Amino acid sequence: MKKTIISVRSNAKLARQLWGEASRIALRTLKDLTLKYSLSVAAGDLQFLDGRWYVTHSGLLQVASRKGCRGIRTILQERLSDVATSRWVFKATVYKSPESKGFVGYGDADPTNTSPLVRGAEMRVAETRAVNRALRKAYGIGLCSVEELGWLTNSPSPAGESAQPVKPSNSNGSSNGQPRLRDRLCVLIRQHGLDPNLVKAYAADFCGTPTLKEASRELIESFISHLATSAKENRDGLVCKLNSYSQPVEVKQ
Repeated sequence: MKKTIISVRSNAKLARQLWGEASRIALRTLKDLTLKYSLSVAAGDLQFLDGRWYVTHSGLLQVASRKGCRGIRTILQERLSDVATSRWVFKATVYKSPESKGFVGYGDADPTNTSPLVRGAEMRVAETRAVNRALRKAYGIGLCSVEELGWLTNSPSPAGESAQPVKPSNSNGSSNGQPRLRDRLCVLIRQHGLDPNLVKAYAADFCGTPTLKEASRELIESFISHLATSAKENRDGLVCKLNSYSQPVEVKQ
């Protein structure tokens, strides 16, 4: 019990540091989520956006792992998908036990409901959303997952049909359930209403690379920390800085 109390207090303290003071209802909800699902703010299991809590993909996988989930199967719904328009639909089935008939969730993604930052990765986004919905249904988690919002995504395993045991994710930029750098950047963009394209241009300039993809993890982490501080302390100054990366409009004579 002592360990749980410390976890609740730690979650609340870190939440205040990340997102400022929250309402009593929000803090009470955070306490319930900590006690019921052992979700951790420090591990990136939760996000607080516009006064509401959202669970992350890594948080759902952590819950499934602790509950002894036997596996997840994802299948591309070919008849509902359209390669030409980059529209993808997946069906995910979560098996809680060897005898489980499975809990089903569907996820879709196309350029109209995903962030410009993940353009070209709509298929993976759709799979993640399907898995998240199936996991939430299987374990009775009423929170919407942040990846379902449209402006934030994750990158799960390759698309197609697969079945594998659930393990905490630690690949491609995440570590021990930590949110990916891209996800952290998307959260900042959403929280402070920043232009994603200008942020990408600023990030590349900050890291000294032609594009953000060529920057090292350390440089990107440094930029994210810089961006968070700038947005919190002087958002107007940050917006002016970002506007300097706008492409000038050519006037035809």
